[in-house]
Amino acid sequence: MLGTTSGLRALGPEDLPSLRELVHLDPVVNVFVEHRIESTQLQARWLGGEIWGFHESGRLVSACHVAANLVPVQATPDALDAFARHAMALGRTSSSIVGLQRDVATLWETLEHAWGPARSLRMNQPFLVADQAPSVPPDPRVRRVLIDELETLYPASVAMFTEEVGESPEVHGRHSYRARVAQLISRGWAFAIIEDGRVLFKAEVGAATEYACQVQGVYVRPELRGHGLASRAMASVVRIARRDIAPVVSLYVNDHNIAARTAYERSGFTQRETFASILF
Repeated sequence: MLGTTSGLRALGPEDLPSLRELVHLDPVVNVFVEHRIESTQLQARWLGGEIWGFHESGRLVSACHVAANLVPVQATPDALDAFARHAMALGRTSSSIVGLQRDVATLWETLEHAWGPARSLRMNQPFLVADQAPSVPPDPRVRRVLIDELETLYPASVAMFTEEVGESPEVHGRHSYRARVAQLISRGWAFAIIEDGRVLFKAEVGAATEYACQVQGVYVRPELRGHGLASRAMASVVRIARRDIAPVVSLYVNDHNIAARTAYERSGFTQRETFASILF
């Protein structure tokens, strides 16, 4: 049902006010989509996809970001049904479905037959938030990465991605992922401990708004794991990000990664919600 006062339609720049109002119902959980909204202004050439809106009596009640990631926003049961059916009719164009656990599970009930099999189902990912000072002392070695350190940071970024996702980000070419890492450095969103040309720890802010930012790509050099480095380094990232980027820092983590969850708890994070991710 495209273009009607009730039902689903693709949103455009004229819908920005109502879409902003929608994502601000939970600006921390919706930080990724709000970041995409503001960085693209809903211009298709920058968005690389669409944002679908679900309307009831002319009012926007739910949305769905559909590009490399399919991400539902404030999704009602009727909206989830509409999003799933429309996505099934169009065919899969996204490499993942990410969002609140209940929303992702509902979408997958409809999409599994048409979009499956998935490469990885991650149906229990604690969504964590840090909005106060960490309890552990921050590691003073953590700093922003400089653009001329791109070639130093890049191998650690590839290693982290490969370990986390299960395949190299270079499988479809090196250029786009390297450009993304360079972009994060240029924004001042890449943080690391670098000693003697080696990356001991790194993390990036992948999305940010005036309300919140989202950390991704957390990596500790394998031989240094298990010694408390991550908690103090993440405490530094939280401190810097809350001071310079946004007042609330968020991330989501696989439930079985006990070491990471412990480090995040020590560095000031508490669970706010539960996410799920389906990777293709």
